[in-house]
Amino acid sequence: MNLDTTRPLPPAAAATVATASPLALPPMAIVASSVVTSAGVGRDALARAMRDHRSALRPNVISSRPLPTMVGDVVGVDDAHVPPALRRLDCRNHRLATMALRADGFEAAVARVTQRLGAARIGVIMGTSTASIGASEAAYRQRDDQGRVPEAARVPELHSLHSLGLFVQLALGLSGPAITLSTACSSSAKGLAMAQRWLALHVVDAVVVGGADSLCDSVLFGFHALQLVSPDVCRPFDATRRGINLGEGAGFALLMREGDAPEGCARLLGVGESSDAHHLSAPQPDGVSIEAAVRQALQRAQLAPADIQCINLHGTATLQNDAVEAAMVMRVFAPGVHASSTKGFTGHTLGASGIIEAVIGLLSIEQGFMPGTVNSTQIDPAWGGHIQAQPVHAPVRHVVSHAFGFGGSNAALVLGTAR
Repeated sequence: MNLDTTRPLPPAAAATVATASPLALPPMAIVASSVVTSAGVGRDALARAMRDHRSALRPNVISSRPLPTMVGDVVGVDDAHVPPALRRLDCRNHRLATMALRADGFEAAVARVTQRLGAARIGVIMGTSTASIGASEAAYRQRDDQGRVPEAARVPELHSLHSLGLFVQLALGLSGPAITLSTACSSSAKGLAMAQRWLALHVVDAVVVGGADSLCDSVLFGFHALQLVSPDVCRPFDATRRGINLGEGAGFALLMREGDAPEGCARLLGVGESSDAHHLSAPQPDGVSIEAAVRQALQRAQLAPADIQCINLHGTATLQNDAVEAAMVMRVFAPGVHASSTKGFTGHTLGASGIIEAVIGLLSIEQGFMPGTVNSTQIDPAWGGHIQAQPVHAPVRHVVSHAFGFGGSNAALVLGTAR
């Protein structure tokens, strides 16, 4: 990413930087959003699954060798086509991204903003955990007797962690700064934090934020090697939980400064980030670091815990992660807040989960609906005042969404209604 740091800030931006507290970045408008998950293509398909309290997990047929588990694979991805000009970057991950770009009118929304602002004033921030590693696996399996991969697979940009950011930028015809973040499961949530900073500093005038991760052997057998994969359906916060179900998907959001955006947009109010560096894959047992991210997000949003109606928990359905997160929620929020995990609907979509679950938060605000924790029937009574199994229809003004990544890379988002 190349930024011109010598160019002076516009007067309005300079005034914002000079007067703003480090805890008071301005809210940003969410102009458009889209999503693709195992529940289907588009926001409506995901909303229907949550309203129906219907899991979209299915038996695993994705891995090259048998692995008994349930997965959230996206139907139709094999038949999706990337733009013809980008065929050299074709892979499952970019097909997911293409499906999400075309869903919910998102591509058209970006085109309208591009026409007004110019391609160079729109940034791209993507989050992913494994990027296009599935394509690298396929190339490796097709090596010849000399160990060379097929000629068609010799595309350095494809076998790169930045492949997703590059693909999305090219697919949308944008030329502003572009970056790909990989902080495991917090990747695309952290992308929203970076977008808020870019906009507050007037680095760009709009940002396409998103993420995509696809199912492949590296993902499935990698998590299985960590003994984190459940052989049956995942049950977040359930007393009988046995581990995660992996999923795939993609999602996007278009962010702008409120003064530049149409009226009536939902808003990104605040973001908190922390890094506990406790362990490669296990959370810090006392939950102090994830609590710091949540409290920071609330402070930056200038809200109290009592102002939050709904929490989208990270809720992976592993024994330790769920226990640490639930204990933290009980410390920060009073009983009565509706906290639930949506991983049982879609599976854990890794680097895409932050943006997908942010879109779920937007749906809660727009539709007055708080999803339940599907598949979970024996939630520990100690958590019952906070962790909710069943969906609820009620007005929602503010949502907190958690995203906690391997290595203790944590993010919390606060989303709110239009001003």
